[in-house]
Amino acid sequence: MIPAETVTDRFLRYVKIDTQSDPESPTIPSTAKQKNLGKVLVEELKSIGIKDAELDEHGYVYATIPATTTKKVPVLCFCSHMDTSPDCSGANVNPIIHKNYQGGNIQLPNDKTQVLTPAAHPDLQNQKGNDIVTADGTTLLGADNKAGLAEIMAAAEYLMKHPEVKHGVIRILFTPDEEIGRGVDKVDMKKLGAEFGYTMDGESLGHIEMENFSADAVNITITGVSAHPGFAKGKMESAIKIAGAIIDKLPKDKLSPESTEDMEGFVHPTSIGGSIEQANIKFIIRDFVTEGLKKKEDMLKEITEKVIRDYPNSTFEFKVTEQYRNMKVVIDKHPQIIKYAEEAMKRAGIKPHMQAIRGGTDGARLSFMGMPCPNIFAGEHAFHGKQEWVSIQDMQKAAETIVNICSVWEEKA
Repeated sequence: MIPAETVTDRFLRYVKIDTQSDPESPTIPSTAKQKNLGKVLVEELKSIGIKDAELDEHGYVYATIPATTTKKVPVLCFCSHMDTSPDCSGANVNPIIHKNYQGGNIQLPNDKTQVLTPAAHPDLQNQKGNDIVTADGTTLLGADNKAGLAEIMAAAEYLMKHPEVKHGVIRILFTPDEEIGRGVDKVDMKKLGAEFGYTMDGESLGHIEMENFSADAVNITITGVSAHPGFAKGKMESAIKIAGAIIDKLPKDKLSPESTEDMEGFVHPTSIGGSIEQANIKFIIRDFVTEGLKKKEDMLKEITEKVIRDYPNSTFEFKVTEQYRNMKVVIDKHPQIIKYAEEAMKRAGIKPHMQAIRGGTDGARLSFMGMPCPNIFAGEHAFHGKQEWVSIQDMQKAAETIVNICSVWEEKA
């Protein structure tokens, strides 16, 4: 239906534009360079006939594909994010196509230590005969989430060129700063005007993700006692050592990212820093059951209180910030969203596979903002690192799935 070249050409263009977000930046978007891609996307949307495409002051792209039916069909939104992860460089990305993959290892040319193996990347075993795109080993690729961008853009172009495909009003939303948890902070839901949505930000072919972690952040600020090190006996209480003791008392064999899988949550220190007088530890807390967050936070606070008892003149501040919640409680109220996506995949020759996300997406927050929004596969793998990869054929199938979703909703209206 949609030529692979259409998706591929777009993807290769987008990954070369550096859109890395910055968690330390107070601006919206966090990096101005994200707007560089936004401008490109708006111009491309206009070039395929979408007249209202716009990039707003906050770096969000909005656009509308007009309805081709007289039926009253719910307004759908397809969403992807433009930024790439701060965890790995997204500058000067050099995408490489490994055509007709026949199995075995893929060594990345500009860093020979970067080798994709089927053992480390099990989905490679399902890719024989397909074309695999990687970076050159020195940067991430940016398939997370520029694969989603390319798929939505390719589907939009197809729908604009084929008015005989019946569908309702389709809204497109491209967001900045998803990788730093701010992806929908400034979305204008009234302007968006969609009833249901799908984020295109999932992993393997056929995946539908309707459940994700509930998430909080915890910030522990420790105030110790500074003294001249030559005269510190009985006086100094080092905030650095207190912070280290808190980290040391975390469980070693459970409740950490490296010791959990499937539906298990965790307590994860993401940064630590400071001085003798004051130190700070940042944590992320994750659990598929929202009530489980409080239990983990209580455990962490108890650890902190026990450690601080050995430092009678020191204090701590324990601050919890809500990040996002499990979208399943919203999605479950609208089963047709999943049912229609499954039907769309089957029409594309894909076997649907339900999966929970060990993370979060813009769709989780959008669901609680009034637009139920599960996550659909985009084909991206090993995101946030130099071994990130995507299959061209999987991207093509994702674009076809988008078109089919639009058709199914129209037929069921």
